[in-house]
Amino acid sequence: MNTNYEHKFLIQLSKQFPNLQSAATELINLNAIINLPKETEHFISDIHGEYDAFNHYLKNASGILKEKINQRFQDLDKINRRRLAFFIYYPTDMINKYRQSWGEEALPVLLNDVLKRMIIIAKMLVSKHTKSHVRKQLPEEFAYIIQELLYESSEHVDKERYINAIIDAVFETGREKKLIIEVSRFIRRLSIDRLHIVGDIFDRGPKPHMVMDKIMRQKQVDIQWGNHDIIWMGAASGSEVMIANVIRIAARYSNLECLEDGYGINLRVLQALANKVYKKDPCKAFYPKRFNNGDGVLNDPKFVARMHKAISIIQFKLEKGIIDKHPEFKIDDRLLLDKINHDKQTITIDHEVYALTETMLPTVDPNSPYTLTEEEHKVISHLKQLFLHNEKLQAHIRYLYRKGSMHLAYNHTLLFHAAVPLNDDGTLLTHTIDNKPYKGKALFDKLEQKIRQAYLNRHETNNPDLAYFLMLWQSPHSPLFAKHAMKTFERYFVDDKKTHKEIFNAYFMSRENKTIINTIFKAFNIDPKKGRIVNGHVPVDITRGDDVVLNDGNVYLIDGGMSKQYAQKTNIGGYTLISDSWAFYLVSHSRFSSYETLIEQEKDIVSLTHVEDLSERRHYIYDTDVGHKIKQTIHDLRRLITAYKHGDIKEREDTND
Repeated sequence: MNTNYEHKFLIQLSKQFPNLQSAATELINLNAIINLPKETEHFISDIHGEYDAFNHYLKNASGILKEKINQRFQDLDKINRRRLAFFIYYPTDMINKYRQSWGEEALPVLLNDVLKRMIIIAKMLVSKHTKSHVRKQLPEEFAYIIQELLYESSEHVDKERYINAIIDAVFETGREKKLIIEVSRFIRRLSIDRLHIVGDIFDRGPKPHMVMDKIMRQKQVDIQWGNHDIIWMGAASGSEVMIANVIRIAARYSNLECLEDGYGINLRVLQALANKVYKKDPCKAFYPKRFNNGDGVLNDPKFVARMHKAISIIQFKLEKGIIDKHPEFKIDDRLLLDKINHDKQTITIDHEVYALTETMLPTVDPNSPYTLTEEEHKVISHLKQLFLHNEKLQAHIRYLYRKGSMHLAYNHTLLFHAAVPLNDDGTLLTHTIDNKPYKGKALFDKLEQKIRQAYLNRHETNNPDLAYFLMLWQSPHSPLFAKHAMKTFERYFVDDKKTHKEIFNAYFMSRENKTIINTIFKAFNIDPKKGRIVNGHVPVDITRGDDVVLNDGNVYLIDGGMSKQYAQKTNIGGYTLISDSWAFYLVSHSRFSSYETLIEQEKDIVSLTHVEDLSERRHYIYDTDVGHKIKQTIHDLRRLITAYKHGDIKEREDTND
């Protein structure tokens, strides 16, 4: 033994592998694993509550399953290939569809063919995984049956008879529908090894709660927080100004049902305030971007506009307390309520006077414009308790903290939602926190620490770290916002479009500058020769000539405008970036309509795949971050085996000795 430390380390390792045989078995297993092909990673960003589209992209593995089917069943016509694909995507719906159209007597013939073909696709996917990993993905009820179907070859006549006997028995016992459903889930699980979500799960779309439920069912997932995630995290942490932002944006996009029905957060106190104060106010600037045609006040655009205005005024008032305490946030120009001339119905912004588009401000006292009325105070205090104690919301936010981060370096890829804050000359911007300067990775890490502390102390009366949610939401120094100012107030109250303009941080102008990008890689401890950056935040459309891959493949922009609110800005419905053992593929998705339409037509939305970086050789697990950790474990096991052989450590029968 070289040192006492090494001996102590090997003693600890021997508790997990108590004898030479167990250590050698694990070493052999790990040596086999690192020589498997690299895992398939899927990168997606800016989901914005569009559950149906997101769910479909997971179900079809961003086109991977369709390609597998086309590759393996070239002899099948398009109709049968599409049918097989949709049985994998939506097995229950497809079974019900063909039960009605074919009838119960003819259905088993179709299901028999579908099941056998699904097993063939499953075999293709299983080939790059260990049996141990495959077993973990199997449903307990059908684990034995599926394993037999996967690992038995049908080439020999006796084996083919054996496999057919298994399938016949499944149909005889009436378990074929359940088995098809479970095999389809098994296939989908093996299609995506790891899911990277590069921010903005929430806002704009109607079902972020369902998106979160879906994400939480994934086996391997990481999340890089986006600016729209941050306001929900802040709201769940008890930040009143973030609660106001969450409700304001939900009202702006007519998604208040997400709060009331999705999370069970009752908005009656806000409804009462809005109906009382703004009942005679047209609130034209606060009409929702879209509105539903259903029943109830939350589908009445006039009523939603009142709620929208009521919570917006509360938000603008609440911001002042944070801005006054934190001049380093550089958002004091957002204090505009005191710039209003109520007599002339104008506002002064940057020394220019503009007419107000909204002149009815009954809760804004000209002598104390940022003071909440008694009713406003009661509303936000009540809402704070609802957010703090909402079980479902808190479960989702805890998951975001557990699986999420401000940034992630994984397999030489740097993931963050929006930007690395830069000065105009391309150098790293410095921001002061607690009287200390931070920039680059250190800034990301410090801000993450602040909001983690804010959430952990969410029930404390004094929680100063809550202020950092506002900083991340709209400061020009924020890595998640990355603009010079958030012009929310101006968009509501001023017609002149020049006051609405938001200028992007220098990062967005520097992404094609190799020197600056290399500086960022070094700041985050990534080899510039191997590094890539993946961002979301700003929609880009490859079909309109936008550059999606920059700097010779160093930077990928994967916000394709999945939100339906971007339908006028982008022709597509989102991107998926896929990294497998051979290449990086950028998949652009057509805009999603409804899964019912897809099932009826059995015609998948078109996915255009662009090969962006084809490797000269296949990559294996030993090339990855996981592989490097495994190689270190192999090294440690070799040391332990040597210690056993030399008698330096005593072997035991099992870990209980």
